[in-house]
Amino acid sequence: MRLPILLMGCLFAFASPGWAVDSPWPQFRGPDGNGIAPRTKAPTTWSEDQNITWKTELPGKGWSSPVVADGLLWVTTAIEEYPTDEEAQKLYEKKGTNPDHIKQRQIAKRITLRLYAIDMKSGESRKERDLFVIDEPEPIHKFNSYASPTPVVDGDKIYCHFGTFGTVCLLREDLSEVWSRTIPLDHAVGPGSSPIVHGDLLILICDGCDQQYVQALDKNSGESAWRTDRPPMDAPDGDRKKAFDTPIVAVDENGREQVICMGSQWIVAYAPKTGEELWKVRHGDGFSVVPRPVVGNGMVFFSTGFGRPELWAVRIDGEGDVTESHVVWKEQKRIPAKPSPLLIDDLLYIIDDKGIATCFDADDGTVIWTERVPGNYSASPLFADGKIYYGNEEGKVTVIRPSQSYDELAVNQIDGQIMASPIAVDDALYLRSDRALYRIDAK
Repeated sequence: MRLPILLMGCLFAFASPGWAVDSPWPQFRGPDGNGIAPRTKAPTTWSEDQNITWKTELPGKGWSSPVVADGLLWVTTAIEEYPTDEEAQKLYEKKGTNPDHIKQRQIAKRITLRLYAIDMKSGESRKERDLFVIDEPEPIHKFNSYASPTPVVDGDKIYCHFGTFGTVCLLREDLSEVWSRTIPLDHAVGPGSSPIVHGDLLILICDGCDQQYVQALDKNSGESAWRTDRPPMDAPDGDRKKAFDTPIVAVDENGREQVICMGSQWIVAYAPKTGEELWKVRHGDGFSVVPRPVVGNGMVFFSTGFGRPELWAVRIDGEGDVTESHVVWKEQKRIPAKPSPLLIDDLLYIIDDKGIATCFDADDGTVIWTERVPGNYSASPLFADGKIYYGNEEGKVTVIRPSQSYDELAVNQIDGQIMASPIAVDDALYLRSDRALYRIDAK
């Protein structure tokens, strides 16, 4: 008899990072980084004028998700000073931006990267701090933000990462700085990888156009603990080598701990303490990878990024290059380039960027069902209170019940875009749009 994946995760799929703070949502996609909210209730229906407990406008723009500690939602944003068209043209020329790319880019004269702490009960701002002020930052993709990576909380600290624009560790009590540093990287289209804390390390994926590596910092001092370069890539230029993924920690059936880092062309597992490469798989020519992998049933499930996205399932108990031996199954149709997968029991749920949702048998990749869910999707789905939440760029959230057939429960609308992945804590759903942060309670 097969054990449900939520229990199997305790055996050999997930590796608990052992947070030093009792946070119900310490990092991107929740406690285990898999989009599953433990022990909570969550609403099914709402609208702008119904069942909204509070709505708090957030200045600036950021696609980062909130994290939770001290009864507060911690969230980052970027306050931008916009140039005139003439100023923008001069800035693009100064930065050496390819003229063919300008229509896909946005640029600012100055950005202020800021942290807010929002009271979970009232929605009021309790604390805020400007973290970095950057004059003439590099341009980013028009669909990105300067504050896309999600912070991480651990112990009495919070770590905010903005890619090449800076990384900072603060004491949450008074927002005093413990350390900060800059890790230069050419993102080309802006930052996207979120940090994780594991043991005494803050682990970052640094896959830019100019260099690609995984970096671990001492979480208490910010000093480098290890750095491991990515495997060699076959690509015409650095644009096909960049990626924006977030690490996931797992333990295989032999008890071996590993931090799995998805990137362009390769997915690689490293020893968390040393950065030693444990195993790797060449997944093809996929690049600009965004979806965070999930682990379970002794496998890691991941999308291969832009180009022609594929969904792969790979066993995590290998050593060396296991491309020919450990790939269990793969699927080439209806695969997301941005939203992450969601694993519930033995079923794997995905939604592609254009709204085609698919449910797979996680063990062999059999398609259970596929359904069109209207809208365009960047945010990763959430599982809470027995329901799956798909939030789209048009502000709609479709709620379904996970099962062997598509079972839609409700479609809800809020004002603005949903680019940040939702979270669920303390019997409430929290949504971040491009304009505001919402608390929606189960009624």
